[in-house]
Amino acid sequence: MPTILSYVAVQGGKPTRASLEVLTRCRQIAQAHGWRVAAAVAAPEAEAFADEASRYGAETVYAASNSVFEQHLNAPLVEALAAIVGQAQPTVVAFPSSEGVKDVLGALGARLGAPVLPDVSQFEAVENGVEALRPVMAAKFMARVRATGQPVLVSVRSGSYQAEEAPAEVEVEKVAFDYQPGAAGATLRDVAAAAAGAIDLSEARVVVAAGRGVKDEAAKALVEELAAVTGAAIGASRAVVESGMFPATAQIGQTGKVVSPEVYFAVGISGAVQHVAGMSNSRIIVALNRDPDAPIFQVATYGIVGDLYQTLPALIAELRKAKA
Repeated sequence: MPTILSYVAVQGGKPTRASLEVLTRCRQIAQAHGWRVAAAVAAPEAEAFADEASRYGAETVYAASNSVFEQHLNAPLVEALAAIVGQAQPTVVAFPSSEGVKDVLGALGARLGAPVLPDVSQFEAVENGVEALRPVMAAKFMARVRATGQPVLVSVRSGSYQAEEAPAEVEVEKVAFDYQPGAAGATLRDVAAAAAGAIDLSEARVVVAAGRGVKDEAAKALVEELAAVTGAAIGASRAVVESGMFPATAQIGQTGKVVSPEVYFAVGISGAVQHVAGMSNSRIIVALNRDPDAPIFQVATYGIVGDLYQTLPALIAELRKAKA
């Protein structure tokens, strides 16, 4: 029976939301084609995540356990994934399109001699391969792409599918993995972590993003207050990151992070295509801009035309009332 294998990335001691979205899609494809759905986990105690993977339909979990996976390193992850693919012999291997996966996907494809379809928004198994839709030109167009062979590696944008539980009986297969770095191997010296208590943009269910309209500390304070009320992560457009008001890790867009929250507040963001490319998969977009012709309103679910210094305090007050 053919196997579709889904890589489940672990972050902060739990599977990432994007990984569970991809696993859900793999389960749907497996059900449609009569395949087996499996999950690949590389972590210090990889077997511990079998139950979570089975909640989303994984019938087999291939577990590569090693302390080297305490932090992300490209070389050992490529080694572990190659070992898992060799043991599972899948027809398709699907990944969440995270920064870590982007680092290793090309190397893994070269290692396996496998075709790669990166950063797609939809994918389907077809005869002898995979067909997918891939956003191009800052997500202004969708390219239909196809790769043939076995396995085909595909990475999927966060938010392209919804994670849905469908519990299955799971079997754990341990994958022998003993990583020995070579003389030229990379050494992890330090990890630049987010500030204590900060919410990871890639995993956040609510994001408040600041644009060029957030010009001073008073406006920044309003953005932070809205984020506190809604339990949101804070993002920013390239313009305000370059101004020094927000850190580079907050940048959302074509040259920043791609996010897909349940709710995205765009505060003072005009809606340039480079920014929209990083947040268009958000399920609900609430745009606040004083320019009624701002392009952001073309992609927004709800639009508020007004000055943020007047409208944000009123919005925050109403949200506090609703929470109370």
